[in-house]
Amino acid sequence: EKFFDIKCRMGGLAPDAAVVVATIRALKMHGGLARDELGREDVAALERGFANLARHVANVRKYGVPVVVAINRFSGDSEAERRRLRELCEGEGVEAIESDHWARGGAGATDLARRVAELAGSGQSAFKPLYPDAMPLADKLRTLAQEIYGAADIALEPAAARMLAELQEAGFGGLPVCVAKTQSSLSADPALKGAPSGHTVPVREVRLSAGAGFVVAICGTIM
Repeated sequence: EKFFDIKCRMGGLAPDAAVVVATIRALKMHGGLARDELGREDVAALERGFANLARHVANVRKYGVPVVVAINRFSGDSEAERRRLRELCEGEGVEAIESDHWARGGAGATDLARRVAELAGSGQSAFKPLYPDAMPLADKLRTLAQEIYGAADIALEPAAARMLAELQEAGFGGLPVCVAKTQSSLSADPALKGAPSGHTVPVREVRLSAGAGFVVAICGTIM
């Protein structure tokens, strides 16, 4: 998601469909299971962790693009868990298609590929960026934090605030922003699972990727 807006802007492309990839193991982790417990069946943990996937689907829909969920299926996933995940996705109005290309190669992703092609050709896409190019860089970051990560606000460290002001003054304010943070949470705190809301995203550093054409905000303790 964090690259979705940037790629479309830089490539001048309006995407016709989007795919959100999920695994049952990851959803059970967001439901509170420890890593060494993910191999056992736990439908309740899956149900709790589904809030994370639902948030990702809702985030993609904010761009006006039709979305399908690809369930990256593994041999340890139980039938009860697989069935419940499909039901939960149906409840969110999004189609979920299992894919096991890791085991069967291209044949394992055929159903998914066909459905994505159908969506791409359906004419449903009405892509719109999350923020206008003219929005100040700090406000772009705040928009991402609030709209995508569910945060209440951002917290700019002094060095990050100075860099944003310098980039704005130097004429780079029209660039999109890219957020570098933990992959383990929608927040900048890897221990905060599920679909957190109301947190603060700490921005400790800002870097310019002039050649690539975007500004990078480094959040939390990620290197």
